[in-house]
Amino acid sequence: MTDTGRAWLQIHFCVFLWGFTAIIGKLITIPAVPLVLWRMLLVAAMLLCVPRVWRGLSRLSGRHLAAFCGVGVMVGLHWLTFYGAIKLANASVAATCMATVPVFLCVIEPFVTGRKFVLKELILGLLVLPGIALVVGGTPDSMNAGIAVGILSALFVAVFSAYNKRLVYRTDSLTATTLEMLSGGLFVLLVANLYGILPEQLTASAAFFPEPATLFDLPPAEDLFWLAVLAIACTLLPFALSLKALRHLSAYASALAVNMEPIYAIVLAILILDEQKELNAAFYFGAGIILAVVFIYPYISRTRTTVVGDQADPDRGQQQSTGK
Repeated sequence: MTDTGRAWLQIHFCVFLWGFTAIIGKLITIPAVPLVLWRMLLVAAMLLCVPRVWRGLSRLSGRHLAAFCGVGVMVGLHWLTFYGAIKLANASVAATCMATVPVFLCVIEPFVTGRKFVLKELILGLLVLPGIALVVGGTPDSMNAGIAVGILSALFVAVFSAYNKRLVYRTDSLTATTLEMLSGGLFVLLVANLYGILPEQLTASAAFFPEPATLFDLPPAEDLFWLAVLAIACTLLPFALSLKALRHLSAYASALAVNMEPIYAIVLAILILDEQKELNAAFYFGAGIILAVVFIYPYISRTRTTVVGDQADPDRGQQQSTGK
């Protein structure tokens, strides 16, 4: 099997695991801020016990340490808004909003990594928008805030995916994951400590913050169990594996594969959370459009010649090349 073929299998396995993320986020009762704080710091704590990670950290320059930490902040912002969207709407809606990531990425990735802008990628990304419109039309008005927060979360995904594509050659995937989880967790901890300073509209929403007195309390036992599952099976394994796959795939191609996540999440939400009662036929038709775009991309991409390998390094000008 080629490196690219193996990378496609890896990213689809990651997407399958991420499909459980929204479901687990709905099952966890604590709001978004403590949820993300526990998730990121649990992963970082586990990885800091691995000697290989410390060796990787010692080899990184100060500039690249700072760059990975900056990406970690973006990951933290993504998860804060993603779980906020779940609490404001539901798991199916939050996951479906992630389908807007390719629309943002087809513009952001060329700017960040220097690869050629591809018009057909923009067109494919825009084809997702009617599906998103149907998804919005297929939900109650009370979920509109969740949809808006979910789309903002997708923007953060596009930003950190593009920068990860640029930085992924600088260290191994476990070291990168450690830095991003630790810095993201510390950023969320800072946000938690700004409770009294942040806008009232944010702190008054139970979707994001608990009561100040309980902000740092140990979660209930059932939440701790699901947080452990979330940290290990839905974060540590797929996050590190997806970084490895990015050595052989563009961030855009990876993001389109991730559009399968809403499909997994919707099916799981129906089976586990009985969410179909909250959604109508328009929602599922929109999800079908999104799925169609995912399957169209591999056929269109066959006309492109992509050169991506372990030796490629965007900072040295040996970037992924895309031709027609």
